[in-house]
Amino acid sequence: MACTSLPKHPLTLLRAPINKSPPSPAFPSLSNASHSQFFGIKLSASSLANPSRSPKRSMLVYAKVSEGDVPPSFTLKDQDGKNVSFSKFKGKPVVVYFYPADETPGCTKEACAFRDSYEKFKKAGAEVVGISGDDPSSHKAFAKKYRLPFTLLSDDGNKVRKQWGVPSDLFGTLPGRQTYVIDKKGVVQLVYNNQFQPEKHVNETLKLLQSL
Repeated sequence: MACTSLPKHPLTLLRAPINKSPPSPAFPSLSNASHSQFFGIKLSASSLANPSRSPKRSMLVYAKVSEGDVPPSFTLKDQDGKNVSFSKFKGKPVVVYFYPADETPGCTKEACAFRDSYEKFKKAGAEVVGISGDDPSSHKAFAKKYRLPFTLLSDDGNKVRKQWGVPSDLFGTLPGRQTYVIDKKGVVQLVYNNQFQPEKHVNETLKLLQSL
């Protein structure tokens, strides 16, 4: 019978390499980019999954517009598709109110409250301007349906909202509802935020305008 000879050298056992690196942090699924509500920091999902790449994140820091500030200028399209520059309102008081979206219950209530008090704003020599991320055609339908006599501007990509530092509501899931009263010199005299009582934006702005 043939016998198989064993090797004269001892066998070496090989161990599988042990991965000593710490487990990846468990981040929830994110879109390609997210913005910090408070600081405007733009983080990519890849940098969150790989902390070593975090120094490469881009920093987008926006100054929050407060009372006593001169807000950044802008040019946006109105409900008729025409460009409107913020500088157009220089020399007269202007009420700029940011709202989440056309046709939502709270935003409709707020718009109609500004409409119903529009003559009081005119008497105070003030213009009223509403801004949201809706496109001009949506604004046009919204203004026509509720007979809104003032300008609605389309903030594509919410760029102006970010530049002015308008905070989000409901843990960042909903664009904020914030109103600014700017005097004829272009200086902010009032910043008012109230997501759930939209009609109060009208009362507070009128109260201030009538005291100027």
